[in-house]
Amino acid sequence: MGDAALSRRAFLTGAGGLAAGAATASLTACEARTGRSAAASSGVLVVRNFGGSYGEANRKAVYDPFTRETGIRIRVVDYGHEQMLAQIEEGRPRFDVMDIDMSNLVLFEHKGASEPLDYGRLKNTRNAGIAQSLLTPNGVGKSYWASVLAYRTDTFGGRRPESWTDFWSLRRFPGSRALQGEVDCPELEFALLADGVPLDRLYPLDVDRAFKVMDEIRGSVRTFWEYGAEPGELLSRGSAVASSTWAGRLRSLLGRGVPLAYEWNGARRQSNGFGIPRGSANPDAAYRLIDFALRPEVQAHMARLYPDGPVVPAAYGYLTESTAVHLPSTPGHLLSGFDLDIDWWLENRDSVTRRWQEWART
Repeated sequence: MGDAALSRRAFLTGAGGLAAGAATASLTACEARTGRSAAASSGVLVVRNFGGSYGEANRKAVYDPFTRETGIRIRVVDYGHEQMLAQIEEGRPRFDVMDIDMSNLVLFEHKGASEPLDYGRLKNTRNAGIAQSLLTPNGVGKSYWASVLAYRTDTFGGRRPESWTDFWSLRRFPGSRALQGEVDCPELEFALLADGVPLDRLYPLDVDRAFKVMDEIRGSVRTFWEYGAEPGELLSRGSAVASSTWAGRLRSLLGRGVPLAYEWNGARRQSNGFGIPRGSANPDAAYRLIDFALRPEVQAHMARLYPDGPVVPAAYGYLTESTAVHLPSTPGHLLSGFDLDIDWWLENRDSVTRRWQEWART
């Protein structure tokens, strides 16, 4: 699920509009200096996250326990990525820690907008089994989310689609489809998996082949969804019989008995992570919070409240099987899915997105 639609669009546009963000969101240097000095001196750490149920889960699982242990109070802000970059360029970011998806952390690193991390100060990353791809120079992963195949269970005569090949099989599994719109990277990987490309050979993506495969189902793709709850809504009312969706977004519908299910085979994983903006006024407290959030028991508490998967494998020792089965980073789900290649998408996003937009309009 990650950083919601705002994050996806910021990533796909390269966090553009920096000048506009500076014009609309900036404070004067004097105002910024006064406000941030007051926050630092009063024992307040300012954390940027995208709010909503994710923010509330962080409050309960991470921020409040951290405050009880350290006495450092947490104030949460929800700046857009253009605003964040604009504040950093001014030299006075109004936040000390950023909780954003890893694609944007890499983008911020490329723009020189974040501080290199001193992993010597993050003891809970040592020998913790965190994937190497999540231990980047300027950002550390904190949770996994994933895009998966969802479908109605009352539509295909007892058969269940178990792969993206099945999703593409209009003969065996007839009916309307839905795919993700412009809230994330185009789902080319799913087309390639449907065409028989192995998980470990997806990248670099064969773009021409992917669009050729996508042409096969274009006539049955009735909707390109634009927000996290939309696939569940489409499936619930029968506007689509199968759709990509962010894992976890169907749980409330399943709890109400709506005949839906989802398949982890071929899941596309992404991650949220922590970074420290260049010019953070309170880096010491920032390191303490990040390290606290990577404790296995804290990771587990967060996973109970919000359906993103822990990055620390030991967290699963604190979770029941009934909770773990719904998370993207259980061992079985890690093997049956793949990680989005951030570097490939950063290099190719503009050209692929333009081509996808033309394809979607046909």
